[in-house]
Amino acid sequence: MKIGTPKEVLEGENRVAMTPDSALQLQKLGYECVIESGAGAKAGFSDADYEAAGVEIIKTPAALWKAADIVAKVRVPTETELKRLRKDQTLITFFNPGGNEEGLELAKSKGATVIAMEMVPRISRAQKMDALSSMANIAGYRAVIEAANNFPRLMTGQVTAAGKVPPAKVLVVGAGVAGLAAIGTSTSLGAITYAFDVRPEVAEQIESMGAEFVFLDFEEELKDGSSTGGYAAPSSPEFQEKQLEKFRELAPDMDIVITTALIPNRPAPKLWTKDMVEAMKPGSVIVDLAAERGGNCELTKPDEKIVTDNGVTIVGYTDFPSRMATQSSTLYATNIRHMMTDLTPEKDGTPVHDMEDDVIRGATVTHKGEITWPPPPPKVQAIAAQKPKEKPKELTPEERKAQEIAAFKKQTKAQVTLLAIGGALVLAAGLYAPASFMQHFIVFVLAVFVGFQVIWGVSHSLHTPLMAVTNAISSIIILGALMQIGSGSFLVILLAAISVFMAGINIFGGFLVTRRMLAMFQKS
Repeated sequence: MKIGTPKEVLEGENRVAMTPDSALQLQKLGYECVIESGAGAKAGFSDADYEAAGVEIIKTPAALWKAADIVAKVRVPTETELKRLRKDQTLITFFNPGGNEEGLELAKSKGATVIAMEMVPRISRAQKMDALSSMANIAGYRAVIEAANNFPRLMTGQVTAAGKVPPAKVLVVGAGVAGLAAIGTSTSLGAITYAFDVRPEVAEQIESMGAEFVFLDFEEELKDGSSTGGYAAPSSPEFQEKQLEKFRELAPDMDIVITTALIPNRPAPKLWTKDMVEAMKPGSVIVDLAAERGGNCELTKPDEKIVTDNGVTIVGYTDFPSRMATQSSTLYATNIRHMMTDLTPEKDGTPVHDMEDDVIRGATVTHKGEITWPPPPPKVQAIAAQKPKEKPKELTPEERKAQEIAAFKKQTKAQVTLLAIGGALVLAAGLYAPASFMQHFIVFVLAVFVGFQVIWGVSHSLHTPLMAVTNAISSIIILGALMQIGSGSFLVILLAAISVFMAGINIFGGFLVTRRMLAMFQKS
């Protein structure tokens, strides 16, 4: 069977759904690949590149749709493109089934199968096909680059002979895929980065990336996001008011604001109001990644860049992934290729549309003359529902005191028992061992006791710094052993040599482990 990719017809769309590399992988699945002439040109892939990968070049879009059994494209198909569908043909694309009822009906009437890439369930097994996340990742990165391009100062701080340059302060609103990509890019450019999300559980993830999480002093039971495809659920009016209050407090201090709050087929929530824009410093930049649905900023104009009266630049572009067409096409084509891998279990060039498969069923919006959207909930939930943890029973002061006394008695009994056994062993050794042995033995016992008490209580997180201390102790052991080597006794010399060997292993091994541990926290 043939899988083909037409040239995108939407003005300004530079991406392509098949790259030369993905075509090679599709051919390994048993498919023949065809592409419309010039389809990959804007993404940096020439017809010659495709021909070198064994892809057939077709001159016209009508001939491409006629030749291909499976059509893979990027943007929502136009009415003209849908009319070219035929029975049992498969179309893989972004389709927007929630807002494209006419398209669903037309695909149904043609008897074609349509796989909407934005409907891939957000479960672990489907991450390799999650085109929304792939494109959001690109958008988050590009948003920071676009902001830096419009920002009149440096992103990172510098101290030079010409003066001190303060770092830019960046606020990222929303910590989904796009938000996290923006946070990572902003921190890597040296900016002081703040991030806000309605889900407090992402605070640790944000802080691990070098950003500061903006907390709200507001308690609200968050709704399960499974009904919104893994997106954050809408908040209460009280929470939204508290959120806006916090943003008004932050606005005068922020140089760059990147907003990412968007749920498909819903108007974007207004999070950055006109008065917040007016409170920002001249030269500040707002990049609104929700511009396609009206924007998170009140002043955003979709597909435009404007400058307000107080000198704030607001970027409302809706084509950030298309502005990095080569990288976006590579990721999207890989998502398509993984989808085809699941559809072709035998790698024989024949797709098997298994409607019992969670991923395939979830992404399929029309099949065999029927509209199959919306899909049923996946059998494997994207995020396992967590049972609320039962709070431990509050102890009364009397119960807490009794518990502490019992624990103290138990600990004291164990220590007394150990001391009694140790004392008995030392006494037995003293009755039979010579006095010279006992002097060294007592020092040895005391050293073991002190070392045990010092090291046993050290937290696991401090084990790496502790190696420096153990290296010092090992060095003392080596010096003592070297002093004993000239004693003349074969047994003493043998024990001293073994001590040097073992302590040497501890020293060199400690340094190697410490070096590897520290390397984990160094930037490449």
